[in-house]
Amino acid sequence: MAMGVAPSGSGGGVAAARRRGRARTRPMSEINVTPFVDVMLVLLIIFMVAAPLLTAGIELDLPESTAEALPNPDEPPLTISIDAAGAVFVQEDRVDRAQLPARLEAIAEARPSDTVFLRADRGLDYGSVMAVMGTLSAAGFRNISLVSDQRVAPPG
Repeated sequence: MAMGVAPSGSGGGVAAARRRGRARTRPMSEINVTPFVDVMLVLLIIFMVAAPLLTAGIELDLPESTAEALPNPDEPPLTISIDAAGAVFVQEDRVDRAQLPARLEAIAEARPSDTVFLRADRGLDYGSVMAVMGTLSAAGFRNISLVSDQRVAPPG
């Protein structure tokens, strides 16, 4: 008995279906990474531009501490800096010590928060830092945080 394959009624199978224009396309199995790379490059540029703006602009040699970093508040922090020569800066503006109380009182009236970050150079004497802290307290800033560089605690 002889066996054979009989043609189906569709008239030629896959080749005939392609000729008729009704070919089924297989789903593409590759992932197109071009949009992902584009987005990552844009984010990289944004972070490269924004990162230097996030640090305070006064160059100080801060003391080191093993204390944990404070959580970020909702409003931008008020930063007072004292450099190695004893000059006082409010944010990045240099302020004469005689004008400091009036400037701080004006800022305290405009700000809802009484939080201030005090950055002082490690080479300053204790009295200079305490004098500025006293001025801050007299102006109404009760929540004064001293800023330091974070040092890794020795093992043990």
